[in-house]
Amino acid sequence: MAGAMSQRVGGAASSFIVHLGGLIASLILLLSRRGEDIAQWRELPWYMLGCGAFGLVLYLSISHTIPKLGAVSAITLIIVGQLLAGVVIDYLGAFGTIARGLEMYRMLGIALLFAGAYLVIR
Repeated sequence: MAGAMSQRVGGAASSFIVHLGGLIASLILLLSRRGEDIAQWRELPWYMLGCGAFGLVLYLSISHTIPKLGAVSAITLIIVGQLLAGVVIDYLGAFGTIARGLEMYRMLGIALLFAGAYLVIR
């Protein structure tokens, strides 16, 4: 849907529509949960406040690549990218995660991930 909407109204416009819809849905959910701990937002680390920008990059990547590469290729590349980002985040212990080494099984999994992505895309 993201690719089709982007082709009709443009990438930034479709991103705005999607995120506005997400804002409304999130607000309804937040109100139904009595605000949870929203007042604590000021205590979040600065980088957590940038998550919306990451969502924007992901959405624009999807809406741009699906019409050009097809849904399977685009989504496969996005999943591979996210899994690799997770491996790097775990390895570095970034964002408060526990650092995890690159043992043999994890490296084998990464190799299989690349092999699987190649087979799906080719």
